[in-house]
Amino acid sequence: MAAAATARIVSVAGSSTVASSSCLLLKAPFALKHGRNALSFNNGRRLSKRLFSCNAIYNPQVQIKHEGQPETLDYRVFFEDTSGKKISPWHDIPLHLGDGVFNFIVEIPKESSAKMEVATDEPYTPIKQDTKKGKLRYYPYNINWNYGLLPQTWEDPSLANSEVDGAFGDNDPVDVVEIGETRRKIGEILKVKPLAALAMIDEGELDWKIVAISLDDPRASLVNDVDDVEKHFPGTLTAIRDWFRDYKIPDGKPANKFGLGNKAANKEYALKVITETNESWAKLVKRSIPAGELSLA
Repeated sequence: MAAAATARIVSVAGSSTVASSSCLLLKAPFALKHGRNALSFNNGRRLSKRLFSCNAIYNPQVQIKHEGQPETLDYRVFFEDTSGKKISPWHDIPLHLGDGVFNFIVEIPKESSAKMEVATDEPYTPIKQDTKKGKLRYYPYNINWNYGLLPQTWEDPSLANSEVDGAFGDNDPVDVVEIGETRRKIGEILKVKPLAALAMIDEGELDWKIVAISLDDPRASLVNDVDDVEKHFPGTLTAIRDWFRDYKIPDGKPANKFGLGNKAANKEYALKVITETNESWAKLVKRSIPAGELSLA
């Protein structure tokens, strides 16, 4: 039987209003989704019955609730609004924070091996440990960076990318490799800036890896593009590529491949990937594209 759940508060962002550069990410506010009349945010302001505007996003507090015991089949990490209503980390956490800054949700803390991921086919898409043939999955060795997803993004499996060997999307949110020095926690929400992009091809599916850094990292101000990563984090981009290329080999599977000349693309290209996958997500939640087994709750 699952142990009593614990909850902690994670701040998505500061109390001030920040500008958004996109309208695609906008959904009904959390409380409105659950039938309430208004929603209270950090700065005490309230939002009436309407969608967020395109130029202002208020950043709410989010509660992280752990259900079950870690490293068991029933372990889940749920996200809740301040009223205790469940929300989806994939669909309800805003992507854009303005000025090229994005929310990033940690699924796998650095220096750990349990393969945690958002359960895209379960209501409210909690984080759980992936399974195969009924058994919990682990990487063969620790991942050396914080790893997770960009909310409100989706790699469309019906869309072929002509720039990456015609590969189709992998049907998941976009992955992020966060290279900061701090080991984060499962469910933690960080403000990050993208620096580069790797086009991993996993068994024929395109699985983008956005390389980013948390704004609170001591070296964040030093890195703003792919060349800065090479300068201030020498060897990191190669290490990331090689880690994701080889991690399936111990299980007897072939190495993953990479498009775009086997190199990391620059920040501009990473932002392009984020924009395109945000557009695909918007079509998904509007049901312009069949969702299949994906949960849109």
